[in-house]
Amino acid sequence: MSDTLELKAQARDRVGKGAARELRRNDMVPAVIYGDKKAPLAIALPRKETSLAIFGGGFMTSVLSIDVNGEKHSVLPKDYQLHPVKDTVMHVDLLRVSDRTVVTVEIPVNFLNEDSSPGLKAGGTLNVVRYAVEVNCRADAIPESFDVDLAAFNIDDVIHVSAITMPDGVTPTIDDRDFTIATIQVPRAAVETESDDEEQSVETEVINQKDDADEESGSGD
Repeated sequence: MSDTLELKAQARDRVGKGAARELRRNDMVPAVIYGDKKAPLAIALPRKETSLAIFGGGFMTSVLSIDVNGEKHSVLPKDYQLHPVKDTVMHVDLLRVSDRTVVTVEIPVNFLNEDSSPGLKAGGTLNVVRYAVEVNCRADAIPESFDVDLAAFNIDDVIHVSAITMPDGVTPTIDDRDFTIATIQVPRAAVETESDDEEQSVETEVINQKDDADEESGSGD
């Protein structure tokens, strides 16, 4: 798990579209902290620091420390909205968490040692089925990512979630099957070429058989 990111925030007395627009004009982002059986807390976050946190990667799997007028709140980002044209941050939803809170998050998957994979070296292609795996885990033990070592995989191999070594207390939300993460397949062009060759071979054989039949028919006249 990465180090906790701290952001300073201001409590909001006013909510609604008008108040939100005024905040954005002042380079602030409206946000709300909720959960843990407490009343929602409307806050305003600094636009620059919030944008850097969101676009820096790993935002949705990072526990944040939000300092609201001197009082710190441990939160996990649950959602954020961007402007449809400008991609500026419009709003952020934050869930209160503690070291006992179990959360559901999507963890990105990294594929390692592609250069060492027998299947990829033989001309196969990596077909990624899931770029992230949804898991349940404690909020203070969220993995940054999962690694899949491709060094032992060959063409036509299927890589299942069981190929990922997960830390204690981290479990996939899909627990009724060993679902697929990726496969190593023969390139489509190679398959099409092989299919074309087979069709050409069949067509040639048919033509040869027809020619043989015509010759036999002609020899009987």
